[in-house]
Amino acid sequence: MKMTLTARNMIITPGITQRIHKKTARMERYLLPDTEMQIKMRKDKNDLRVVEITVPMGNGVILRSEAAAESNLFLAIDDALAKIEKQIHRHRTKLGKRIREDAFTYEEPEYIEEDTTEESGPKVVRTKTFPVRPMSVEDAAIQMEMLGHSFFAFVNIETERTNVLYQRKDGNLGLLEPEA
Repeated sequence: MKMTLTARNMIITPGITQRIHKKTARMERYLLPDTEMQIKMRKDKNDLRVVEITVPMGNGVILRSEAAAESNLFLAIDDALAKIEKQIHRHRTKLGKRIREDAFTYEEPEYIEEDTTEESGPKVVRTKTFPVRPMSVEDAAIQMEMLGHSFFAFVNIETERTNVLYQRKDGNLGLLEPEA
């Protein structure tokens, strides 16, 4: 497993590097040897230490965790690594059993087109493109939870149409199905 450590407003000491290597050693059995784990650490204005970990698993699946601790980087590292380890284990067991092998084959990827906005309204400051894969609503809910996002766009396997799954304020999920 390859590891990329970056830090902002702080210095990565050998003790920090050693701690991360020690904690990630047991995760190597779940990951392919060419998997790259990106660990970003930063110190906020409020003396808050934040650790973000991103692991691309292949087939477009990206696992991400984030943890923060006040003035103790080691607690944030341990918490973020524990979260990502749970996600890796859940991904390897649950999705491996449920998703068919052909669920992530790319036929024609759909991309988000840039939207023209009026000058008086909010501006689009970032555009992101991504392939939309066919999957069931349950698989989309699992994927959304693993990414830690409040919404997830996917192609519904049953209707073969693009849907958006989103987290409601009451804790339940909502599904947007566009009409032609």
